[in-house]
Amino acid sequence: MNEGNAMPEPADAELDRLCATAIRALAIDGVQQANSGHPGLPLGIADAAYILWTRFLKHNPEDPTWVDRDRFVLSAGHGSMLLYALLHLTGYDLSLDELRNFRQWGTRTPGHPEYHDTPGVETTTGPLGQGFATAVGMALAERWLAEQFNRPGLPLVDHATYVLCSDGDLMEGVSHEAASLAGHLRLGKLIVLYDANKISLDGDLDLSFSEDVRLRFEAYGWQVLEVDGHHMGEIALALAEAKEETGRPSLLIAETQIGFGSPNKAGTHKAHGEPLGVDEVRLTKQQLGWPTEPAFFVPEQVYEHMQLAVEVGLTRQREWEAMVARYKTGHPELYARWEQMQARVLPAVWEEVLPHFAPTEKAGGTRVAAGKTLNALAEVIPSIMGGSADLHSSNNTLLAGSPPLSGASFAGRNIYFGVREHAMGAALNGMALHGGFIPYGGTFLVFSDYMRPAIRLAALMGLQVIYVFTHDSVGLGEDGPTHQPVEHVMSLRLIPNLHVYRPGDANEAAQAWRAALERRTGPTALILSRQNVPTLDRSNGLAPAAGTLRGAYVLRDDPEAKVILLASGSELPLAMQAADLLAERGLAARVVSMPCWEAFEAQPESYRHEVLPPQMRARVAMEAGRTMGWERYVGSEGVVIGVDRFGASAPYPEIFTRLGLTAEAMCEAALHVTSHVRPTPEV
Repeated sequence: MNEGNAMPEPADAELDRLCATAIRALAIDGVQQANSGHPGLPLGIADAAYILWTRFLKHNPEDPTWVDRDRFVLSAGHGSMLLYALLHLTGYDLSLDELRNFRQWGTRTPGHPEYHDTPGVETTTGPLGQGFATAVGMALAERWLAEQFNRPGLPLVDHATYVLCSDGDLMEGVSHEAASLAGHLRLGKLIVLYDANKISLDGDLDLSFSEDVRLRFEAYGWQVLEVDGHHMGEIALALAEAKEETGRPSLLIAETQIGFGSPNKAGTHKAHGEPLGVDEVRLTKQQLGWPTEPAFFVPEQVYEHMQLAVEVGLTRQREWEAMVARYKTGHPELYARWEQMQARVLPAVWEEVLPHFAPTEKAGGTRVAAGKTLNALAEVIPSIMGGSADLHSSNNTLLAGSPPLSGASFAGRNIYFGVREHAMGAALNGMALHGGFIPYGGTFLVFSDYMRPAIRLAALMGLQVIYVFTHDSVGLGEDGPTHQPVEHVMSLRLIPNLHVYRPGDANEAAQAWRAALERRTGPTALILSRQNVPTLDRSNGLAPAAGTLRGAYVLRDDPEAKVILLASGSELPLAMQAADLLAERGLAARVVSMPCWEAFEAQPESYRHEVLPPQMRARVAMEAGRTMGWERYVGSEGVVIGVDRFGASAPYPEIFTRLGLTAEAMCEAALHVTSHVRPTPEV
């Protein structure tokens, strides 16, 4: 791109100071108006943020979704008023009234930055460390796309990922994992500005944090630069040096004073997490040489200067679009693939490649069927990309024939995340937010706990991320209770907007992948077994596996059915066996497969009542996990067979037998419930 279109230099240092002070004043006014928030960070880091946003950040405020914009992540999301002030002053669609209504119901200025709520916010941040790690995924996505699509003189993808992080971000464990991964992969366009103000909410940082951050990041393979965070010239030189270094990510340690300008709170934890107070706001403005009234005052020359970002951004985007037109003419097939990936378009043939598993095939865990499905889909859907946390061979997540990503080459689609579930979860979010990918990541279900904050954020942001969680129950056997998930499926079901699929055979596993790809409004977790399960023979009157897409369906029915047997996952074949045992005892049963509660709850009431008729109150459910929650489907008179204790180390058939996860137990429960529960007469 033509660097001649970079933001013009300010006329003088006084204008620089004026703009930085405007950012500070807006931030403390917003926090004071809300009587809630964090004024210290914006006061301390405003100088560096101003230089970054006006001299380095490539963006177009009139098109916040421009594909080749630089990404800016405020990992220290508690300092959200800093970002809102920057967005407002540089010309984004964020009015001064929105800043006045900071942290109020229905505004675009929530307490922490929320993706979708505010134009220019690239990711939801607040849980410390998550923004930092998410940015690693963004930088990974940028580098992969650049290596795949850029051609000489035609840089279709050429942008940086900037992060503003705090001491708290670097204390959280997820930042350690993510920084290690970024250094290993040599993500040279990742630039992190570290606001090193040496204060946390509890007091001086030396109460809890004394490591040498420079040495830590140098050990990770990062370039580390140190600057005076209040010296704009030093900051600009350091950012320029960071941009020049393309072989390593860069950390800029900016020494700042939290609450800069506050006469009584600067440099103390009292400036961190509470409003300054009316009197201190007035004194701070006086100290900074700013009018004390009115609140939310912005001089016209600040707007004139900072909103040059609109003109510059529009020019740079138009130059990029002209280059894209040349690219499209010179590389039409490659450009078509680029467009397909950007739109996450599923090709017309994608459903045709979904495997169909015959009941005569050798039985395997649902993880095996899911792995075969993933590989078949990845052949025709280029946007599918991911990996596992050092468990490819167990999760069946390796894409055959594709090389691994490495610091030297991003030619393949297999990401070796290493034993870094925390970072993997956040990086998947970054890939999805960046655009161009349907990312997936795998680990054992029990280790989903390590990923939970990132999973929650994916659900909150409505990101299409796919989790491959294998070894899904006590059925994994000899590894014992430390590795046997008991509460995990139910706990994942608690997360709003996360769809949890636990398929009962190979064909349900294939359909679960189909559901995950069709769902674009939130993440999907595939819960897969290690132990072998039979592939159901659906040629003998059983319903097709496509019922998986509706969350629950009648797998086997009988017009004389007096009891409903419900199950998910590896317990579905046990429910089928229980139905056979009941038939031998003269009791007809309906078998309902329930792979995904969330998808089932989204169905019309008429369908839900068709599957679970209200008048059929005799019900038994079985799932190799916590029973809590199943009462919504079996009712107060039904029976739930599950595992409300930790598991044990033994071969899985013995574990299932000793814990009562058997067809015989389900049969006996069904006989008991039908003898005690009478059907409700149909109205």
